[in-house]
Amino acid sequence: MSEITTVGLDLAKNVFQAHGADSSARAVLRRKLRRDQVLAFFSQLPPCVVAMEACGGVHFWGREIGKLGHEVRLIPPAYVKPFVKRQKNDAADAEAICEAALRPTMRFVPVKSEETQGAAMVFRVRELLIRQRTQAINALRGHLAEFGQIVPQGAANAARLIAIVEDPDSGLPADATDTLKVLVAALANLEAEIARLDSEIARGAKESEVARRLMTVPGIGPLIGTAIAVLAPPPETFRRGRDFAAWLGLVPRQHSTGGKQRLGATTKMESGPSGGC
Repeated sequence: MSEITTVGLDLAKNVFQAHGADSSARAVLRRKLRRDQVLAFFSQLPPCVVAMEACGGVHFWGREIGKLGHEVRLIPPAYVKPFVKRQKNDAADAEAICEAALRPTMRFVPVKSEETQGAAMVFRVRELLIRQRTQAINALRGHLAEFGQIVPQGAANAARLIAIVEDPDSGLPADATDTLKVLVAALANLEAEIARLDSEIARGAKESEVARRLMTVPGIGPLIGTAIAVLAPPPETFRRGRDFAAWLGLVPRQHSTGGKQRLGATTKMESGPSGGC
């Protein structure tokens, strides 16, 4: 068997699929691995490139496989999809990952440390709570509209919604008032939790040298400064500031052909040198 230089690993909950290729990109290995066999398998391989799709749990495996001496490359799933041949299955996905990793112009996602992942989690939890707060506010507004109480949209008007529910002279039925107070209590709890996370982010911004430097830029506060420090790839990943803007998605959508440029709205999609999770 030729020496394996690149392995494409398709992650799963229990059964993983590995596809190995030699220096000429010829397939020399196809194997299914149970979860408890993955690290033992890679510990027996000579140092090589191990490629995976940048998805949930991939940073854990990237760190563990990297400790065994392999070079780990994480690829955004959108960049792997064009390499899938016809039918989709685990073996085809692993082969596509391997082929994508061999492309000289492929873009990769850096493996995150446990500390970076932990610091980034506060933003995901905060985003979830904000969505739940919006749901609670919209539910309150919709239910009150059924009784002729109309309040404008926006979180800034949540206090008006609560005031109507708590006003004994609002004309709401007693049963409806008792039920709506459940939403009011949930909304108050969400507001408290979001405020607690905001305080945690502000504390982290004071402790981070990078975030403090970013906050000297007009328009950047603790939230944005900490988000850039935690979520953005290392600065050396980008060749110029324009590439960082592209990673943020601050570029127009292109639909150009025949030498004619057609630029659309801002994509707001991570598309730079290391876009992805």
